[in-house]
Amino acid sequence: MEEVILILDFGSQYTQLIARRVRELNVYCEIHPFDNYPGISPFIKGVILSGSPYSVRDTGSPAPDLSGILGRVPVLSICYGAQYIALSMGGDVMPSAIREYGRAHLDFIDRANPLLTGMTQGCQVWMSHGDTIRELPVNFRTIASTADVKVAGFQIAEQDTFGIQFHPEVYHTEEGTILLRNFVVDICHCAQSWTPASFVETTIRELSDRLGHDKVVLGLSGGVDSSVTAALLHRAIGKNLHCIFVDNGLLRKYEFETVLDSYKHMGLNVKGVDAKDRFYSSLKGISEPEQKRKAIGRTFIEVFDEEAHQIRDVVWLAQGTIYPDVIESKSVKGPSSTIKSHHNVGGLPDFMKLKIVEPLNTLFKDEVRKIGAFLEMEPAIIRRHPFPGPGLGIRILGEVTAEKVRILQDVDHIYIEGLKEAGLYDKVWQAGSILLPIHTVGVMGDERTYENVVALRAVNSTDGMTADWSQLPYDFLARISSKIINQVKGVNRVVYDISSKPPATIEWE
Repeated sequence: MEEVILILDFGSQYTQLIARRVRELNVYCEIHPFDNYPGISPFIKGVILSGSPYSVRDTGSPAPDLSGILGRVPVLSICYGAQYIALSMGGDVMPSAIREYGRAHLDFIDRANPLLTGMTQGCQVWMSHGDTIRELPVNFRTIASTADVKVAGFQIAEQDTFGIQFHPEVYHTEEGTILLRNFVVDICHCAQSWTPASFVETTIRELSDRLGHDKVVLGLSGGVDSSVTAALLHRAIGKNLHCIFVDNGLLRKYEFETVLDSYKHMGLNVKGVDAKDRFYSSLKGISEPEQKRKAIGRTFIEVFDEEAHQIRDVVWLAQGTIYPDVIESKSVKGPSSTIKSHHNVGGLPDFMKLKIVEPLNTLFKDEVRKIGAFLEMEPAIIRRHPFPGPGLGIRILGEVTAEKVRILQDVDHIYIEGLKEAGLYDKVWQAGSILLPIHTVGVMGDERTYENVVALRAVNSTDGMTADWSQLPYDFLARISSKIINQVKGVNRVVYDISSKPPATIEWE
């Protein structure tokens, strides 16, 4: 079994970033709820306690029993985790006089401490807490301080148990990777053996053992997640994998034909299904985003179920679910808040009677791309921008109609092809177009127009959990705007979205 760093989640939105940073060190980690985690085994090399939106002084705040962990394996506690350990062992944690949020600098560092080896005095860190540790228990010692935070870091005497009141996992903490490497590699003695090659080898073996000679059906979307899922399953079970690609009428322009062709080159057994009219019918009269998602998801299940029943003796349904899908949909790994529902999360209706297999549901998007590259998949598939499962259905604000889809497909095609021609596509993590439920006055030639507004969106990210808007060149935006207005009938105004996540999400619905 792979060596593991265990992360206990107290509900911080940064918890997933901790996992990413650990994995970037080629060390496998798992996130578990603070109140439901596995016992310590020889494979668990260390434990990290996350931050939390709670205060340790709140009634009902997370209060796990750590007696089976402290002193048995190395522990790194971050923010709330550090405050909880200090308070539970006799220290004093009080509300900060001023909420400590944002950049700070470590004015004091115990350079002899193994957690802080190689870090620079005065280096920038990121604070995010409303409480602070005023007094440490008697067997604790301070290992780092800032101008405003006396106990920015501590260690329990004669234990590899550490606490810090800043967040090493965020980019704003300039030397956070050094601290995490010190903990994971030097203190926990992890071998850094978790690589794309090891993941592929382990996953294919586990899929083969788990699925045996059973038949598996997989709904392909054309995206990297479902494509990598298909490639792994194909290697594990070969001809027993049956793929279905449904045209829901909400795909990008020409996507159905080009994706089917690319899958044939992968040697997959794929059936294409044209169900456009059925989806448009199910969306008629619906404007609310969640209702649209549910209508699209329900119709997809109906179409997919009908097609799956034409394949005899299917036992498993494979899905390309990745970790952010799960985290944003429901609190399955601790008390983090739900943002929106996802099309491939939440199970299936009882009548489908299929078991679920999700080979990628612990991976982030960039990790999936690395797996695809290792499998030598086509670059066009690996590099493809993320595209929502409900497709253009949630990029058309308001009711979805075939005519609105036609308009947005034409707009989006000009935009995406323009990014590729300008050499900008691979410099952007995700791009797309949104049709707004707004009409504005315009002038074309000698005529007054009253037509649609479209918004262009482009963001840079590594995993979709956070994202910054992409600062595309003005001349490119001007050129694309002019081309869209001149060539797409029904559009007379183009705007560019300059909001980041958070507070905005990447998609508008």
